[in-house]
Amino acid sequence: MRASRAIALLLLLQARRTMTATELAAELEVSERTVQRDVAALAEAGVPVYAERGRGGGYRLVDGYRTRLTGLERTEAEVLHLAALPGPLRAMGLAGQALAARLKVAAVLGDAPAAAAQRFHLDAPAWFREAETPPLLAEVSRAVWEDRVLQARYAARGGTRDRRLEPYGLVLKAGRWYVAARGPSGRIGSYRVDRFESAEAGGERFERDPEFDLAGHWAAAAQEFTRALLRERAVVRLSPLAVANLAALLEPTAAGDALATAGPPDADGWVTVSLPVENWDIGYLELLRLGPEAEVLDPPALRARLAEATRRAADLYAAHGDAPGPNTSTEPSPPPPEPRAPGPERRQLWKGRGSQAVPPIG
Repeated sequence: MRASRAIALLLLLQARRTMTATELAAELEVSERTVQRDVAALAEAGVPVYAERGRGGGYRLVDGYRTRLTGLERTEAEVLHLAALPGPLRAMGLAGQALAARLKVAAVLGDAPAAAAQRFHLDAPAWFREAETPPLLAEVSRAVWEDRVLQARYAARGGTRDRRLEPYGLVLKAGRWYVAARGPSGRIGSYRVDRFESAEAGGERFERDPEFDLAGHWAAAAQEFTRALLRERAVVRLSPLAVANLAALLEPTAAGDALATAGPPDADGWVTVSLPVENWDIGYLELLRLGPEAEVLDPPALRARLAEATRRAADLYAAHGDAPGPNTSTEPSPPPPEPRAPGPERRQLWKGRGSQAVPPIG
């Protein structure tokens, strides 16, 4: 019996009280014989479903029964949504509930859960970095699951402070844990769990905002945070190859914002963009990735720095006989290229950038 069909059958009976085999077969798009077999399997597994004969009869659940899949507890049912995250479940202190839930579901659905687990796995941490579990994650997780106020001491950029937080949800981003919580200001912000110096979920509970959407909140906060970090802009010419690979080589938000400013290609097929960067040192390292597929036009200091990096790279290859660098010729080295003054439209791009406040992602 397929897991999705079993759950659908139980929910149909729970919602409509009584349904005939014909009605169930039509809803589930299976034969009546299949419905009969599924109902028999559920009954053998302990689900109180029975057939009522006569006019108005059909299959139904015992009055008062709520579908819990052989006694599934509320917390066990909730962690089923996270069944593909065994590592994070252990980190949040929910491994026991997850195991109990899987065993109870397996009692009804046979091998379906195991088959699903072999078809999808989420590996959350980023490459080349060990994922560390914050020591207070389990306590923060308990506050989130039980809607309890969290009394915490948090080390933010402005200093360590005591905070009263109403934790709405946890987010695991590239191996780092965040909690979305309403703070003293009444605004829901995002806090890094590894920056909690202390955290205690007490007896006080809070009322959740029914309109709150964790995924939507995180998407907006992450984008706002990223854009707030991109405080500088460089005017850059990009080759067609750089344009095609910009999102893979640079931060995606920065790449998207830059390409949105691109004008028409020049005679060589290159386009000029206004590229946002966090600061000039990071911008220098990022633009090195593009090599000869990018030319910085402004600011002059960044252009000169990259020109010098290009000469040094040529010298390194020339020293090993790989390329005719400037040190292997008797001809005098050509002077460094003069910074190209940006035209009126480039100046407008350069001067038109705005400033943003960093959102409360600690």
